[in-house]
Amino acid sequence: MPREERVAAIRAALQAAFAPTVLEVRDDSHRHAGHAGARDGRGHFDVVIASAAFEGMLPLARHRAVYAALGDLMETDIHALSIRASTPG
Repeated sequence: MPREERVAAIRAALQAAFAPTVLEVRDDSHRHAGHAGARDGRGHFDVVIASAAFEGMLPLARHRAVYAALGDLMETDIHALSIRASTPG
């Protein structure tokens, strides 16, 4: 999947799952060119997300929820994912 489509797919999945007030998705794959994990074509991404859905969740639970929302993308398109998940405000 082309870079722009990957970012759009990640954004769409997170938007649908969390209705976030803040959502930033950055493709950092270019910074990992030649990295062993990048050889299979999957990318490196950075996500900043704030959502009321994270209220009462510990950081690990928030990360697991993000991974679950991304589903198959974690297997097919994402090699590494940096997540900063918070509640609004």
